[in-house]
This record gives sequence, C-alpha cells and structure tokens, in this order.
Amino acid sequence: MDMDGHLSESERAIVERARIFARDEMAPKAPGWEVTREVPLETARAAAEVGLCGLVVPEEHGGIGLGISAMARVMEEMSAVDFGFPFGMVVHNNLAGSIARNGTDDQRQRFLPDMLAARRIGAFLLTEPGVGSDAAAIATQAERDGEGWVLNGEKAWITNAVTADILSVYAQTDKAAGWRGIACFLVEAETPGVERLLAYEMMGGHAAGVGGFRFENCRISEANVLLAPGDAFKAALHGIDIARIVVAAACCGMLRTGIDTALEYATQRRAFGQATAEFQGLQWMLADAETDWWAARLLTVEAGRLHDAGDPGAPLAAAHAKKFSPRVCLARLADCMQVMGAAGYRHDYPLARHLAAAKMAQIVDGTTEIQNVVISRAMQKAAG
Repeated sequence: MDMDGHLSESERAIVERARIFARDEMAPKAPGWEVTREVPLETARAAAEVGLCGLVVPEEHGGIGLGISAMARVMEEMSAVDFGFPFGMVVHNNLAGSIARNGTDDQRQRFLPDMLAARRIGAFLLTEPGVGSDAAAIATQAERDGEGWVLNGEKAWITNAVTADILSVYAQTDKAAGWRGIACFLVEAETPGVERLLAYEMMGGHAAGVGGFRFENCRISEANVLLAPGDAFKAALHGIDIARIVVAAACCGMLRTGIDTALEYATQRRAFGQATAEFQGLQWMLADAETDWWAARLLTVEAGRLHDAGDPGAPLAAAHAKKFSPRVCLARLADCMQVMGAAGYRHDYPLARHLAAAKMAQIVDGTTEIQNVVISRAMQKAAG
C-alpha cells in the first residue's frame, strides 16, 4: 500500500532528499549528540543547503512551500534516525513560515534569508515555568512604552533555546482581555534585557536544545510585532496543531526503525538451534508492533490531509494522531527492545534513544491528557 499517494511527485522528491540526508548526515552523528548533549548547528546548516530549512515558506519567499502532509513525511524520515534534531527543525521551519505568511516586508527581509540558510535559528516561546497546557494564562507581559514595547517575564521548555537567535515571544498586553490580549513579538536573542538560561538535562532529545529565557525590561520596537493581540493566540494554537501532526509522524519514523532493527537482529540471532525470529512469541510481539505502526501512520496521514484541505475537523484528527502515535511508539519500542534481549538496551542500536524520545513526544505540544480533552469536547459537541 502506497501511503504517499496523496503527495505530488515534487513532494516525494523532497521526502527522498530528507531520507538521504538523515542516512548520510544524521545517522553517523546522532548517537554522539546524546552523549555530548550537543545541539548540532553544523547539521542544521547542512540541512539548509538541501532546502530543509524553508519547508513551509512559500516559493516566492525563497522556500519550498510544502503542505503539512509533506513536511510531516520529511520529519518522519529524519526522526527515524533521531527525534531531537528534526523536532528543532520543525520549530525553526514553522517560525520561518509564519514570518513569510504573517510578517511585514521589513521582517521578511531582515529575518528570512538568514533563517533559510540556518545562519540564525528560530524558536517559539509560549510555555512558562508555571504555565503549560493552559497557554492563555501566560504571565509574560508586554507594556506599551512610547512607540515600542517593554517585555518582562520568563519562558520555559523552549526548543532550540540553546542556539536560537530569533525568538517569537508570546506576551500578554492586556490581562483583562484574556487570550485576546496576547501578542507575538520577534525578539533577537542579543537584545539587551534577554537572558538565555541553562539548557535542560533531560532523559533524551538533547539535540533539540531545550531550555529557557528570561526577559527583564527588554525593549522591543513596534516593527518587531509579528502578530497583534487577537491574532497571536489563534496563530499559536494553529501552529501547535501542525506540530501535533508532525510529532505523530516522527513517532511513526522511530517505531519503524525499532521494528526493522528488531526483526533484522532476531533473524540473525540464534538460540536453541534456531533464529530467535522463529519463536512465535517474538513473532507476535513484532506483529502487534507492525499493526500499531500501520494504525499510527494512517491516523497521521489523515490528519495531514485534512489540515492541507482546510477541513475544520483537522484539529480533532491531529489530537487523535498525537494521542495514539507516541503511546504506541513508547510501548512497541519497549517490545522491540525485548525481542532483542540485552542487545536492545545498548546504545549500539537506536532503540533506547528512541524510547526516551517517545516519552518526550507524549508531553510536547500538548500532553496525552490534553488530546483527550480535545477529543472529549468534540464527542460532547457531536452528541448535542
């Protein structure tokens, strides 16, 4: 079955380019990134050279102009090797796309050329130390000061925080207005009043460069407002829906690697006079993993298709995919490791690294529980 039948020939070519890039540029280095906690800027620049830093930027602004379905497939191929690095690339690509679509001519001229070349890295700053799922409750404030703004507050769990140069900062301009008071500002990391905090030590995914920022009397020009109050929060939620589809696709990539690695190992490993792949118990573990991979992939493909079609059911489909794919990825990667026995626990293979990333995938861009909130509300609405 061809699950890429919805992609155009040119989109398939980009997906193949991503697969080759992952094999040649990422696979030899990815195990070391986790050991050294490295955020691989040189690999990001190599990705830019083959067009992977402008995936959703329209062609008229120097990008490739992919739909979300095709971008998800690109990230699936890259995540088959490593989750952290392409997750950072998703954030960078989404900001470049937002600047291209929503920015002024001045903003596009100032930021896009360097972002497309990965000379400057983008980040999305919404989450705060005390605010995660309830994003409308952010406390970072932007106050009018003459013809500009002054930012104060702290952001947490920021992908690309270690290397980011261009920050899309969501801040409250009018607390009484609730989410309608939230605006988005483009802040250059070297601006006075911006403090880059220490990178987080995590279970895995360190190539994503996760950390935080603090803003203290940081003065921003009106020219750096990307999204005005009333528009910014809706755009943030739209971007999170895209990220949910992409995270689901990334989990499909990691699980595919786990199944293929375990099957190859079990075919070669012998015990009690036969290949371990001949034992029915192990066969059924891999068969269950394969079924879950198919289900996750189909959910993800459908979510991407609905999003690209502008279907109002796309956010719900994204929630289903984001709920299901990380869950089965985590469970079935553990099964794949079990099929390999002690070998599956070693870093000679990518399964342990992917297992840690699968847990990360259950949390980023809306926890499993938040997906259940979205799904439950849709069910209640449909029931009248």
